[in-house]
Amino acid sequence: MRYLHAMVRVRDLDASLRFYCDGLGLVETRRKDYPEGRFTLVYLGAPENPEAEIELTYNYDDEDYGSARNFGHLAFAVDDIYATCAHLQAMGVTINRPPRDGRMAFVRSPDRISIELLQKGAPLPPAEPWASMPNTGCW
Repeated sequence: MRYLHAMVRVRDLDASLRFYCDGLGLVETRRKDYPEGRFTLVYLGAPENPEAEIELTYNYDDEDYGSARNFGHLAFAVDDIYATCAHLQAMGVTINRPPRDGRMAFVRSPDRISIELLQKGAPLPPAEPWASMPNTGCW
């Protein structure tokens, strides 16, 4: 058996690609449009292991997907959790669970999918503004 991908439905493909690619640094590995089925599939992978993909499913017709809390989360290891959070914050992304411990943070995608960010290797020393930043919302 081989792991293939996790699928998340997205409402705004451009906003999702901005978050996952421009924000998190994932790369588009392939894309397939199915106009007869009224959907597009876009596959994204991390530069270090592109074969472990996220499949973004964009349905052309509007649908309410709820709050997405039942999905759980996607997790990514990052080189510098503080720099990653600062970059996402500069893009307008809310840091729901700041990396107070230098090890872990949570944000949400434009479709409210929880994204866990984990520091590669040992945690970074606590640093401001993260060390005293409170949680915001839920993740």
